[in-house]
Amino acid sequence: MADPARRWRTPDLWRISFSAFFADLGYQAVLALFPLYLVLHLGAPVWVFGLSQALAYGPGALFGYWGGRLGDRYGRRKIALIGNAFLPLLALIGLAGVPWLAVLLLAAGWWARNLRSPPRRALVTETVPAADHGSAFGFLHALDVGGGMLAAVYAFLLLEGGVPYRDILLGTALPLVVSTAVLWGVRVGRSPPAPEAAAPPASRTTSTPGAGAARGLVGAILAATLLYGFASYSIGFPVLSTAQTTGVPAFGVLVFIVFLGVSAVVGLAIGGIRVGRVRLLGLGGYGLASVGSVLLALGAAGFGGLAAFLSGAALLGAALGTVETFEPTLLARVVPSDRRSREFGRLTAFRSVGLFVANLVLGLLFVVNPAYPYLYASVAAGAAALLIVAWLPRIGAAGDAPRDRSG
Repeated sequence: MADPARRWRTPDLWRISFSAFFADLGYQAVLALFPLYLVLHLGAPVWVFGLSQALAYGPGALFGYWGGRLGDRYGRRKIALIGNAFLPLLALIGLAGVPWLAVLLLAAGWWARNLRSPPRRALVTETVPAADHGSAFGFLHALDVGGGMLAAVYAFLLLEGGVPYRDILLGTALPLVVSTAVLWGVRVGRSPPAPEAAAPPASRTTSTPGAGAARGLVGAILAATLLYGFASYSIGFPVLSTAQTTGVPAFGVLVFIVFLGVSAVVGLAIGGIRVGRVRLLGLGGYGLASVGSVLLALGAAGFGGLAAFLSGAALLGAALGTVETFEPTLLARVVPSDRRSREFGRLTAFRSVGLFVANLVLGLLFVVNPAYPYLYASVAAGAAALLIVAWLPRIGAAGDAPRDRSG
């Protein structure tokens, strides 16, 4: 009997996942160092960092939305490649000697990242059987964030070794270029997806309740991901809080390492779960994010020291691994294959709108009191968890029932 894992670990899934690995191997080092570079090296106030994140995520919502639509119209591989090819703009931050240029380069690179993310997710659904979407998205997330964890590790070691920010940042261009080269080899998604055949009239009549539940699931996920976006501040804020509280900048990068490492492990571990995914998304995703933010608030208030920051980052990482695995899996379960890139684009857009607001609010609250931003984020994440759990009786069946379409 064939190994079940071989059924979904297709050659194209390996290519997509390793492209993600190399992308994060580059740009996550930039994200780990950017708040330290901007605030501690270039001397910008913390609210400017919050503004930089809002600028990246605000217009980034439009790039994510149009990336999804363009992927369904012109071919998902093509749009994913275009976005991926502009990621090296992030490495050029190393040449920015003034805050405003660093902020603009970060925003441009992040817009490119948002453009390619929805069609790349849709590519996964093209290369993997529908029953294995959860395992595939968990695998993608593990390699994606695993590359990011290694990026944070080398950033930490090089920073501790006295290597200048400029050299570390410019060096991230190499894995970013490799990422696009690997993605070029993907074979699926070269043409726009064909529309799904309509179900026979009798089938449509008998499936109306299920269709209503599916629409409810999509609406609930989009609403919850917007609320989660309000709580999903840049990990750069805990990086800054840790560095400023402990007096050791490299400890901020250590928090980044824990965040990504836990996220990768969780994504890989839970991908094969087939039942109860809606509840896990609500409690294990949004709920854990709420608790993690409370721990970060304690650390920022001077309680618990480095351990509080590391524990909070670990819970945020576990939450991210859960959300990044189950959100696209549940959407792919109930959205026709020819519209998945578009729906993933809406998912990215809703998250980005929330992130735009969150990072503006956190930047301002940080100036008032370093603990206040995390308390705000905890409330927003808790609201997202309650939204999903409250809607569970109406939408649970749509999220967990098997679906015959292969995707």
